[in-house]
Amino acid sequence: MDVTLRQLAAYSAVARAASFTAAATELHVSQSSLSRAVADLERNLGLRLLERDTRNVQLTPAGTEALRIADQILAAHRTGLAQLGRYAAGERGSIALATLPSVAAVLLPPVISAFRAGRPEVSVRILDGLERAVLARVVDGDADFAVSTAVRRTPGTTLRPLVRDRFDAVLPEGHPLAERSEVSWREMGQEPFLAVGTDSSVRRLTDAAFDRAGVAAAPAAEAGSVATVGGLVAAGLGVSAMPALVHPLVAPGKLVRRPLVDPVVERRLYVVLPTRRAIPPGAQRFLERLEEFRDAGHALPEGAVWEDGGSD
Repeated sequence: MDVTLRQLAAYSAVARAASFTAAATELHVSQSSLSRAVADLERNLGLRLLERDTRNVQLTPAGTEALRIADQILAAHRTGLAQLGRYAAGERGSIALATLPSVAAVLLPPVISAFRAGRPEVSVRILDGLERAVLARVVDGDADFAVSTAVRRTPGTTLRPLVRDRFDAVLPEGHPLAERSEVSWREMGQEPFLAVGTDSSVRRLTDAAFDRAGVAAAPAAEAGSVATVGGLVAAGLGVSAMPALVHPLVAPGKLVRRPLVDPVVERRLYVVLPTRRAIPPGAQRFLERLEEFRDAGHALPEGAVWEDGGSD
């Protein structure tokens, strides 16, 4: 049946008003076009829906059933369009965000909380992992965007600088280097160094820093979790180096932080966007909220600062 929404809306208005004239006024159309729409509907359905004379319009039994169904269809259409409009405005739907564990636990929670307070019907799914997996999720389409480090520009992505955080020495309380106001990477290389796993962006940057300092620092021990490394340091088994956003993930203990120098090493975090597809409206609104946090200078852990958001 070639029935249109226009025909159903015209018929519903006439049936409820029991008048072509009143329905035409309500819909702001001519009475002749309204009559054609209702006649076309009756022809398409093969049913007589209205009994009409010069003064009265009455529903046939088929017309009563047609009105019920027409109203259901029109209501579903209005509801669907309203939902689509809310999705387009970023007020419904879901977001898939890939990111590093330190970003997921320290940087993003206040942003997610503020975003969800204004858009409670948008769910946020966090896909946390190591750098390589995080970037792959954006390229593969599993994530709408990411907040991550990036050793190099990944094909199919665009990078927007977001945050940089400085590396500090993490020392046991009472360690001789803890008496210094700052510590060099060469000095760190002379101590038993406790490293995070080789797949971590933190490990990549610490290895590069030791190389720049001309130090061959083979790890005395390594662990996949920064919390585990922090526990080993607190137990006096060695020293480590971590960027500012990682420190809150280290379990409380007898630890001391000191800025690392010669060289000063900073980890850069980016918003990673796909270049070959558009991100959903909800994800775009989330990024706008994140930018508001940056522009307002929302507090970050000591040693971390916001960066200008232009493409890198």
